[in-house]
Amino acid sequence: MAQPRQRVYQAWKGDNRFFFGGRLIFGPDVKSLGVSVALIVVPVALFCVFVARHLRHQFHANDAGYAILIVAIVYTIYVLLLLFVAAARDPGIVPRASHPPEEDIHYDSLSLTDTPGTLQFPRVKEVIVNGMPVKVKYCETCMVYRPPRCSHCSICNNCVERFDHHCPWVGQCIGKRNYRYFFLFVSSSSLLCIYVFAISALYIKVLMDGDYPTVWKALKHSPASLALMIYCFISLWFVGGLTGFHMYLISTNQVLVLEKSTSRP
Repeated sequence: MAQPRQRVYQAWKGDNRFFFGGRLIFGPDVKSLGVSVALIVVPVALFCVFVARHLRHQFHANDAGYAILIVAIVYTIYVLLLLFVAAARDPGIVPRASHPPEEDIHYDSLSLTDTPGTLQFPRVKEVIVNGMPVKVKYCETCMVYRPPRCSHCSICNNCVERFDHHCPWVGQCIGKRNYRYFFLFVSSSSLLCIYVFAISALYIKVLMDGDYPTVWKALKHSPASLALMIYCFISLWFVGGLTGFHMYLISTNQVLVLEKSTSRP
């Protein structure tokens, strides 16, 4: 009786984790994704309960209070979706070869340091890309010559095209096929921090215009607003700085966020 054919993800030699029959591919540190989700959801939940809900009562004469709450919830869902897509998408993994490239194999029987007959490969060779000579390096793990701007991730144990970095907060490599979603995630997270910070500051201003005329009394009445403002200020240094850095990379053409690819592992 013939054995059922093994699917690609079942014979995968990298350290990735697959779900739903190989349709979703995560990095080996996928559990860190839960921490990132909590760092987004918990502050927004506190914002909705202790700030947006009270502003809804302050602006009961119009729909502004409801809009503040709805925008926070909808935009948070959007940020979480971008995070999930960046984490669950193939980042641009170069398929491994089943054997070394035969055209580059030669036997070195004259080496004093190697055993006679040992297979040898040129670690770097020159190929022509768009009419220009480009040097590519050989990856011993994947047994392929890596394309330009491709690197081997030691965490996922894969070669990734246009490898940017392995993000511990996303739990996945950031490369050719998920970079745009990663950039949208960090930039959207920056805007979410600004939104929560600004609305929390607005709530403090509303309190000061009412029964709490000083900043101290307003903050004492709403310590959650102060905590959210501090949290968003600190977070903005990280995600905002990361957004600015990647905007610089995009503007200097060091990464391409609009390149399309349909291949999957």
